[in-house]
Amino acid sequence: MSKKPVKIVTIGGGSSYTPELVEGFIKRYDELPIREFWFVDIPEGKEKLEIVGTMAKRMFEAAGKDCTVHLTLDRREALKDADFVTTQFRVGLLEARARDERIPLKHGMMGQETNGAGGMMKAFRTIPVILDIVKDMKELCPDAWLINFTNPAGMVTEAVLKYGGWEKVIGLCNVPIGQYKAAAKVLDIPEEELTFKFGGLNHLHWHRIWDNSGKERTMDVLEGLYNPEAENFSEVANIKNFKFVHEQVRNLEMLPCAYHRYYYLTDEMLKKQLEEYNGIGTRAEQVQKIEEELFELYKDPNLDHKPEQLSKRGGAYYSDAACEIISSIYNDKKQMMVVSTRNNGALDDVPYDCAVEISAYIGANGATPINFGELPSAQRGLLQVMKSMEELTIKAAATGCYDTALQAFTLNPLVTSGYGAKVLLDEMLEANKDFLPQFFKNN
Repeated sequence: MSKKPVKIVTIGGGSSYTPELVEGFIKRYDELPIREFWFVDIPEGKEKLEIVGTMAKRMFEAAGKDCTVHLTLDRREALKDADFVTTQFRVGLLEARARDERIPLKHGMMGQETNGAGGMMKAFRTIPVILDIVKDMKELCPDAWLINFTNPAGMVTEAVLKYGGWEKVIGLCNVPIGQYKAAAKVLDIPEEELTFKFGGLNHLHWHRIWDNSGKERTMDVLEGLYNPEAENFSEVANIKNFKFVHEQVRNLEMLPCAYHRYYYLTDEMLKKQLEEYNGIGTRAEQVQKIEEELFELYKDPNLDHKPEQLSKRGGAYYSDAACEIISSIYNDKKQMMVVSTRNNGALDDVPYDCAVEISAYIGANGATPINFGELPSAQRGLLQVMKSMEELTIKAAATGCYDTALQAFTLNPLVTSGYGAKVLLDEMLEANKDFLPQFFKNN
C-alpha cells in the first residue's frame, strides 16, 4: 500500500541550515514520501531564500527524488493543507543577535543568544511571531504538526502550548545529540548501544547513561569528560569547552549539558566573552562571517550536497533530528528522542503544564515523555529558578507587560539584579523597538 504523500513547510527557509534539512529528508525519502516542500521567508531574506531554494532543488534532482520545491514570501499560501511545519527563523536577523550579545557585555553581563538577557530578548521578539504562525495554522492546516527549532526552543514551545492553544507542537535542540556523541567517544561504544535519559529544560538539562548490558555508565562518562586529567573535548561547537569543577559536577551524579558552563562557570565564561567582545567580536559577529562564506558556496551551480563547512555554524544536527521526528510521527516509530514537550508530570519539580526538555517516545500521537522523577537539591534549585524565569519571560513576550519583563530580568542568574537589571532591560527594549510592538503599543 502506497503511503500518503507529505507536504512540508519550512518557515525561515532561507536559513543556512536548510541544506542539512533537505539532506535529512532525502535520506528518509523511502519512509517519508515528500511531494511538496515549501520554503517561506520574509522580504529581507528573499536573496538567501532564492540561493538556498535553488540549491535544494539541485539536491533533490541529484538524488533522483520526486519532490516539488516552492519558494515564497507568502506564509499563508505555503501553509494551506500542510502536514508538517518546521520553524527555524530569527526575528531581526543576525544583527539583532549581535545587539543581544553586545549590549549586556557593555554592562559587564553575559551576552549570549539563548542565556541571560540575550535569550530573554530573543524570546520577546520571537514569541509573538510564532503565535501569529499558529493562528494561520489553525485556519489553513489544522491537522499539521509544528516542529520548532527556533531558539529559545523551550520557551517558544511553551508559548505555543499555553498562549497559542496548539497541542501538536514539539521543540527540538541539537545539544543532546552532541552529548550522545561525547559519551560514545569517551566509552568507545556506538551511540545506538547506549541508553540515555535526559531531564530538565532546553539548554539546562541533566542526563544519565546505560550500556546495553544494563550497567549505568554515567560516572564513567563524567570522569572521561571532566576529570582534570581527561582530554579536553567540546560537546558543542559554539560553546567554549572550559572544564567544569570536577568535585562539583561529580557530586551531581548526572551529566550537565554544555550550556551549564554559563551557570557553573559564570566568571570564566564571562571573562572569555569580554575578551572576544574587545577583540575578534561576539559569537554573532563571528557567525556572520561563516554565513557569508556558506552562501557563497551555496551559489555554486555545481553544489548539490551539504558542504562540510556547515558543521562550523554551531547548530549541526538540528535539521537531521527534525527529519527524524517527522518520520517518527508519520510512521508511528516510537523512536526515543530528546525534545521539548509538555511535562505531564515527567519532572516532579516543575509545573505539570510547562514545557520541559526530556527523553520521550515519538509516535503518531507526538511526544510521550519518560518519567525522570524528582531531582536532587543541587539540580532542583537551579531548575526551578530557571523555569520561573522562563514563565515570566513567556508571559511578558505574549502580553507586552514591562513589569513582568523586569521580574524576568531580575530573576535571571546571568543578569545583575536591581537597578542594573532595569537599565539593561530599558536599553535592550529600545534597541529592539522595531520588533517589539507589544511593549510599545501605547506610544
